Amino acid sequence: MVRGWARDGAVSEQIESSISNERTRMQAQKRPMEGSLTHCAECEEPIPEKRRIAIWGVKLCLDSQHECDGAAQIRGGINRRGSKDSQLK
Repeated sequence: MVRGWARDGAVSEQIESSISNERTRMQAQKRPMEGSLTHCAECEEPIPEKRRIAIWGVKLCLDSQHECDGAAQIRGGINRRGSKDSQLK
């Protein structure tokens, strides 16, 4: 077997170390202090229990969330990134 600069098992040790570090980081993350609301912050409609369980800290019902998401997607037709396509036109 051909040997490189690293000793035998060094790659496995690095992978195990990376996994261990990521596991430690994930365990150290804290959930938000406030939990899910039972009623929507916008329209006061009840938030379904399944949604509250699935999304920690949810504050909006589905209808209000769709309205909020739709408002955020409305943008002008100007390409501000300066891509090559816009420079060629």
